[in-house]
Amino acid sequence: MKNYTITVNGNVYDVTVEEKGAGAAPAAAPRAAAPVAAPAAAPAPAAASGGAGKIQINAGAAGKVVSIEAKVGDAKKKGETILTLEVMKMETPVVAPEDGTVASIDTTVGKAVEAGELLATLN
Repeated sequence: MKNYTITVNGNVYDVTVEEKGAGAAPAAAPRAAAPVAAPAAAPAPAAASGGAGKIQINAGAAGKVVSIEAKVGDAKKKGETILTLEVMKMETPVVAPEDGTVASIDTTVGKAVEAGELLATLN
């Protein structure tokens, strides 16, 4: 196996590549490449409190945060936009799953996020 570091659109990934051949032993379960923070990553905003609310809002797909339309303390109705992700070159709104008050914003504009990653919370 060989390890490589690959940069795609400013995002740095560590990947492991298995060499297949006549004498190669079968591999264990495949392993997904985990993203690594880019060297010049921006710090999280001071208002982010790491999942302070009881209602979690997670990324539905991997993408990049292009805008944040809510701030901590904003009251949001079910279906109102919290932030917007660029997913496969399309802007996709991330909406409140139910009525609540924004408790935390756990991402920043420009950050690449993975599917399932915590983006914000509501109370």
